[in-house]
Amino acid sequence: MTRRRLGAIGCLVLAAACSRPPTPTYDLVIANGRVIDPASGLDAVRHVGVRDGRIAAISESPLTGTRVIDAARHVVAPGFIDLHEHGQQEESYRMMVRDGVTSAFELEVGTADVAGWYAERAKGQIVNHGVAIGHIKARMQVLGDPSRGLLPTGIGGSGTASEAQLAAMEALLRKGLAEGAVAVGFGSAYTPGAPMAEFERMFRVAAQGRASAHIHMRGGLAGLQETIAAAKAAGASLHIVHVNSVAGDDIDAFLSAIAAAQAAGHDVTTEAYPYGAGMTEITSALFDDWQTWPDDKFGQHQLVSTGERLTRATFAAARKAGGTIIIHSRSEAQTRTAITSPLSIVASDGFIEHGKGHPRTSGTFAKVLGRYVREEKAIDLKEALRRMTIAPARRLEGRVPAMKTKGRLAVGADADITVFDPATVIDRATYEDASIPSAGIPWVVVNGEVVVDNGQVTAARPGRAIRAAVSTPGA
Repeated sequence: MTRRRLGAIGCLVLAAACSRPPTPTYDLVIANGRVIDPASGLDAVRHVGVRDGRIAAISESPLTGTRVIDAARHVVAPGFIDLHEHGQQEESYRMMVRDGVTSAFELEVGTADVAGWYAERAKGQIVNHGVAIGHIKARMQVLGDPSRGLLPTGIGGSGTASEAQLAAMEALLRKGLAEGAVAVGFGSAYTPGAPMAEFERMFRVAAQGRASAHIHMRGGLAGLQETIAAAKAAGASLHIVHVNSVAGDDIDAFLSAIAAAQAAGHDVTTEAYPYGAGMTEITSALFDDWQTWPDDKFGQHQLVSTGERLTRATFAAARKAGGTIIIHSRSEAQTRTAITSPLSIVASDGFIEHGKGHPRTSGTFAKVLGRYVREEKAIDLKEALRRMTIAPARRLEGRVPAMKTKGRLAVGADADITVFDPATVIDRATYEDASIPSAGIPWVVVNGEVVVDNGQVTAARPGRAIRAAVSTPGA
């Protein structure tokens, strides 16, 4: 074969190679979006490349990938982290992921069986998930509370623990921490029989495990000061759940007290959800004094199962039957004060079951972005995202190393990503129908896999257990 013919063949081979499409460099590319990373301060149009479940590139230049999502006119943010989500099952996960949540934690009530809780979810979930070892649940178990629900209905809430029972509770908390619990959960409002000395003792267990203590506290402003003092004496990091719910008319004083504790060097944080009504089990200790209420107070309470507002007679019947109720007890001004405070992490306190629940499960994050950021301009967009992403990640990362790669858009971080339209994002769920998903969040990615695609939940189940180090054999 002549040299000229060899050269011609080489040119043809080279031309063919050059005409082939380039081999994709990334598994997924999110292109042309406004990338906002509150952790680093980045706010610019960028192209995000994902490979093997992690963010591999954030580029000013276009990237190639097996799949490319065009996010023009959209915000590309770290996936939202919800520190307070009771709905730890498929139905709730399907609602919250369409609200942009990629990691959901049950850190208030928690569980008494941490290893079992994680084992139940080991086959894969839509979102990342984690749980606290719960003082409420430990107390119910040790004291023998008859409740089969989330909260105590008898001695677990109202009873006084003996020294032997306190020691048994401590042992359960230590066991849960050894099994990898993310935090320790408390609810002094639900356990009126427990004195503050009991909480200080259990806070000390949390401190020894380098775990934050997440508490639904009782007693108003005086109760807050007492709780902060007990945590400080125990050396524990403290997180006050839903400050909007526990503060009521004293919201300004509550936030000032938390700010003062932070200024004094104590690790105290808080959270809020953007709704004026709360929800809980009607059989809980919160309503033990219901027979003393004036008649007009009953109308603030709405039965979740039917949507009806209650009277004295229907409240009595519902309390006997059990179930959940929505409590319309706060003003919009109180809600706005809590949700716009830079101290407040955004968290939902939600769950939904058989299509029934509270709209905060389905709409907390979209409501903040749509109403308080876009419509009212009460919060800056980057500040709102900070309190949905890096702030909750940092609350947990001291004990849970996995959180050091959550809540961030940076090379090497887990590819948990929420893509939303800042012009249309909004909540749509109502108190009568909590199952209506949020609008304006077309794409959500969990560990590199698309779990919401053009607004619809996919079949992917890439959510991982988020857990502290496990030191118990077989857990």
